[in-house]
Amino acid sequence: DERRAAHGDNIITKGEDGYELFVVESGTFHATDNYQINPSYFLEEDEAGDAFGELALLYNAPRAATITADTECVLWVLDRETFNHIVKDASRNRREKYE
Repeated sequence: DERRAAHGDNIITKGEDGYELFVVESGTFHATDNYQINPSYFLEEDEAGDAFGELALLYNAPRAATITADTECVLWVLDRETFNHIVKDASRNRREKYE
């Protein structure tokens, strides 16, 4: 699914349950860890072609950081089920390639 966000929108928030992976079509983002001593602690910057949110899906864990849009953006969203199918198919294809 396509999702649009405006400058300043939080795409994900640290500590929340994560059910989606986001792939960036356009726009830029930054990640902050709201529980550090400095609440604006800079972790990384995401931009077109990058993906984020996979850790919550891979490990069934809460979100590790807050991701905020620096510009207006377009994201593609994969839900947990779709993501798991892609990962399983890629793993199976890799095994078959080396058998």
